[in-house]
Amino acid sequence: MLCLAAGALVTMLATNSFTLAWTHSIEKIRWEEDWRIAGGRLVLDEARIRGSGAGMEPPAGAVLENGVWRYCPATAPLARLRLANSAFTADYELCFDDRCRPLAALAHGAENVPLELFACEEAGDAR
Repeated sequence: MLCLAAGALVTMLATNSFTLAWTHSIEKIRWEEDWRIAGGRLVLDEARIRGSGAGMEPPAGAVLENGVWRYCPATAPLARLRLANSAFTADYELCFDDRCRPLAALAHGAENVPLELFACEEAGDAR
C-alpha cells in the first residue's frame, strides 16, 4: 500500500506501483516518473520528459521515442518522497489503476503544505 501524508493527515492508497506526473512551471512540459514499492521503500524505475527546455535537458543515455525522452534514473530507493504543494503551480498527478488523479485531491484538498509519499509498511501503516 502507498501512503500519502499531508501534515497529520495520512491517506492509504491501494497500489504498489504508480506514476507521478507534473507539468514544468516555466516550460509547460509534462514529466512522468514510474515508481514501485519494494522492501518498504519507493523505487524509481523510469522517467519521461515530453520535450526539453531550460534546465530540463535529458540525461546521458536517454532515448527519444515519439517525442518523449525516456531514461532510467540512478536514484537509490527512498523511504519517503517529499513534494511541494503550492496553490501557485500546477498540481502533481498520481496515476494508478489506469486513472490519474490530482495529488492534492487525494490528500483531501490539502493546500500549501508539503506532501509525502511512502510505503505504508515503512511507518507501520501510520505516520
